[in-house]
Amino acid sequence: MARRLSLAGALGVALLLTACGESSAPEPAAVRAPAAGRLTLAYSTVADVKPVSATLTTRDMGEARSRITGILVSLLVKEGDVVRQGQVIATVKDDRLAMVTASYDAQVAAAAADAGRAQADLSRTRTLFSKGIYAQARLDQVEAAAKAANATLAAARAQRAASAELGAQGVVLAPASGRVLVADVPLGSVVTAGQSIARITAGPTVVRLEMPEAQAGSIKVGDEVQLIADGLSGLPATGRVAQVYPSVTAGQVVADVTAPGLPENLVGQRVRVNVKIGQRQAIVIPRRYLSTRYGIDYVRLVGTDGAVSETPVQTTAAPGLGEVEVLSGVRPGDVLVPVETAR
Repeated sequence: MARRLSLAGALGVALLLTACGESSAPEPAAVRAPAAGRLTLAYSTVADVKPVSATLTTRDMGEARSRITGILVSLLVKEGDVVRQGQVIATVKDDRLAMVTASYDAQVAAAAADAGRAQADLSRTRTLFSKGIYAQARLDQVEAAAKAANATLAAARAQRAASAELGAQGVVLAPASGRVLVADVPLGSVVTAGQSIARITAGPTVVRLEMPEAQAGSIKVGDEVQLIADGLSGLPATGRVAQVYPSVTAGQVVADVTAPGLPENLVGQRVRVNVKIGQRQAIVIPRRYLSTRYGIDYVRLVGTDGAVSETPVQTTAAPGLGEVEVLSGVRPGDVLVPVETAR
């Protein structure tokens, strides 16, 4: 019996010593954040930016149209050519116009012969009238006939000139100086009066954007916008609104953005434009407070006891250079430290 009591006592002492040893083991030290570089989060006013679709184009487009109906016998330009205003770019021919002009030539010749005979009669009548052979009535009759013949000759000449001018209108001229965008009518095609033969750029290069009419009041002339290239080389980073068109088409408002150095060789290229439509409250932090691992963004959050812990956040690009907007994961009043400092 005594032996059992002594063993139990020894076992109890051993358990007590073990418990004392565990309670006295040192805990691992927590990471503490230095006071320098701390950032207390707060809301700030940022621009509310909306991405809209735009097109690289020119201020105007010129259509080189045929003025007569006929056959396209020559096309002197192709897509990409640079032309000057008034340059001949195509010729349309209608053989019937040449025949009509020839008929008017015959009418002019006949009218000229009648006018010559009437003038000779007038000269003889005046001579005989001066000698008292013809009466005044006869002289007046001959003078009237001569005037009618001259008028008929003038009308025939005018008709002939109009026919010749109509034939000359088969020459298609460039309406403006610029670059040929479309010239796809093949030679030998029958074209009608008013049909487009070529489309030519006119005016300076602009970025033409469209935005919903509900947001039309947020954009005005002189506003600065951000241009996003999407693979288009040579596109400036920013531009300014040069014109807001007063009409609304299909619920869209159109505006032109100008910028120095816009490329001129890819008219019609799609461009994304970030337009400021207002202001809002957001949490914005410098990028040095953010780290990214495996596609997830983290910030280093300082607790009330000064310990640093990492927390994932959702971010998006901010208008300022070198800044990001935090959408979720933190709230105003939280304290952050830079990634380099916490390490």
